[in-house]
Amino acid sequence: MYDMKISDSVVYVGVDDKDIDLFESQYKVPNGVTYNSYVILDEKIAVMDTVDKRRTQQWLDNLEKVLDGRKPDYLVVSHLEPDHASNIQVLAEKYPDMQVVSNAKVFSMLPQFFTLDFAPRSVVVKEGDTLSLGKHTLQFFMAPMVHWPEVMVEYEQTEKILFSADGFGKFGASDVEEDWDDEARRYFINIVGKYGTQVQALLKKAATLDIQTICPLHGPVLKEDLGHYIGKYLTWSSYEPEEEGVVVAYASIHGNTGNAARRMAELLKENGAENVRVFDLARDDMAEAISCAFRYSRLVVMGVTYDGNLFPCMEDFLYHLKIKTYKKRKVGIVENGSWAPMAGKLMKAYFESMKDIEICEPVVTIKSVMKEADEKNMETLAKAVLA
Repeated sequence: MYDMKISDSVVYVGVDDKDIDLFESQYKVPNGVTYNSYVILDEKIAVMDTVDKRRTQQWLDNLEKVLDGRKPDYLVVSHLEPDHASNIQVLAEKYPDMQVVSNAKVFSMLPQFFTLDFAPRSVVVKEGDTLSLGKHTLQFFMAPMVHWPEVMVEYEQTEKILFSADGFGKFGASDVEEDWDDEARRYFINIVGKYGTQVQALLKKAATLDIQTICPLHGPVLKEDLGHYIGKYLTWSSYEPEEEGVVVAYASIHGNTGNAARRMAELLKENGAENVRVFDLARDDMAEAISCAFRYSRLVVMGVTYDGNLFPCMEDFLYHLKIKTYKKRKVGIVENGSWAPMAGKLMKAYFESMKDIEICEPVVTIKSVMKEADEKNMETLAKAVLA
């Protein structure tokens, strides 16, 4: 578990989930995930969000230990997604005098999830409103579509803590030692990435605050080098490449396109590329492939024609790039087909529907197995991608 004591008055009561296989039923989390919840202990006590129903009892045990016989005055709801909000009614029924603090959009959506009538205990806040707990004061900022329409964040003015909802979160349980950037990037791009404009708007609000600590709803509490984390979010949400490099993403049925992809990676390196990542879209983690495509400045897609269309894993990859607002990149295309090849045309159409994408020439066509002439065309493409 993360350090339970963030300060003398702010305590972590979140839980690990190491049993979950897929986050949101689609993202692999081999190192698990945390569901973060916090308590502010003052003249009045505020619980900051709940956790997923998968860990209800463990969270309640943590909470009761920290409360030490006291009762919470408020439950602050930042985000209604079930991994954070599943236990709102559980807590409200356990503490009948506790008020629920959130914005109007949250209260309009609560009946979709719960049967309890929250109206008699609702404290509705709007942009800039404050709530005094005694020595601590919470200020509320709306963050619509980061990444649900009802999201808000809270700034505790005394200790300068930003409770950032899903912002600045990452995959991984609390006892996992791993680089923050990689799993936070994979989390951001795949879950929040579509909403870069809204994230930028929230970051502008955050820039007006003196933030000393960030408490997200997933991942570690951030206390040091906050400029690094905020800088990453500025880059990710603006869709700018994070690094110079090339992702080679391929879909291969019998291995021939895979062989060509590995040769393409070699050609890219021979022509000066220092960072080249190769992904077998049929086998490698799709979320990692997508996040790396956003991380690097260039992309080469190599796909096969299948039933007159794209091989499903390539279709999935391109679909996710499009809905996550892939832009501002150089792209090379290689297709393979034993007869009537269509993959090149179909992959190109995907990128033509995206903004600020430079499609490099030539679009290379391989027929079944890579030949010497194909290698020469691939090298020409490699040079164009790196130019």
